[in-house]
Amino acid sequence: MEDEVSTIRKKKMESLLQKMTGGSTTPNKPVAVTDDTLDQTVGSHPLVVVDCWAPWCGPCRMLGPVIDQLAGEMKGQVVFAKLNTDENRVSSSRYGIMSIPTLLLFKNGQLVDRNVGALPPDMLRDWIQRYL
Repeated sequence: MEDEVSTIRKKKMESLLQKMTGGSTTPNKPVAVTDDTLDQTVGSHPLVVVDCWAPWCGPCRMLGPVIDQLAGEMKGQVVFAKLNTDENRVSSSRYGIMSIPTLLLFKNGQLVDRNVGALPPDMLRDWIQRYL
């Protein structure tokens, strides 16, 4: 039963990504993830940056446009995801999110690095490119 649910979840995620990107499997803008979809998203792409944020967080709101910009620039190389920490406390706890914004970088489904705080586009791009 669990394998069947995983298969359905994976197909649904692929379908949603294709709708968002016009047929490509790599989105050109950040995708919203939840406690239920985070593992699937991270496991479906070679490199994923998860922006852990909250709507009331000023630095998070400053980082949002930077994430949007890089998602377009780095399409095909990196998938950017956004996890609202207020609404997804299981994932926030699981990854020890104590301050926001926190960026989690996953390579081949494994957490390999994290960065806390709002970074300018050049510094964020350089940080990500170390893992390409």
